[in-house]
Amino acid sequence: MRKTIHFTKATWSGSGLELHAEPPVKMTGIRAAGQMIVDSDAAAFVYLAEENDEFIYLYIHETAWGALQKALKEEARLFAAGEDVILELDGWKEELLYLVSNIEGNSNYGDEMVEKVETTFLHQQ
Repeated sequence: MRKTIHFTKATWSGSGLELHAEPPVKMTGIRAAGQMIVDSDAAAFVYLAEENDEFIYLYIHETAWGALQKALKEEARLFAAGEDVILELDGWKEELLYLVSNIEGNSNYGDEMVEKVETTFLHQQ
């Protein structure tokens, strides 16, 4: 069974943007894999992490996208905050920019996902 962690909130810290799951989860032993994919059905970007040679899917839901867009603009660092550790999500900017450019105008991701991504990441001033 696929292990997933769903991040729905984002807060700013002195180090950058921290993503938070509700309820908080333990993340000891999880390592950043430096890749992102998309789950159009869940309207989420998914950062891939690893634990014991298995992928852990870190879902970044639409509720955190506004802060994610700001972090992109400010070239801030991004972290997944667990109740025990904070994991830096290496390579997230390049991965997210690539996905956004792929999704733009691409109905293969579904009209709703395309509209949400374009509104948040491409039509913001």
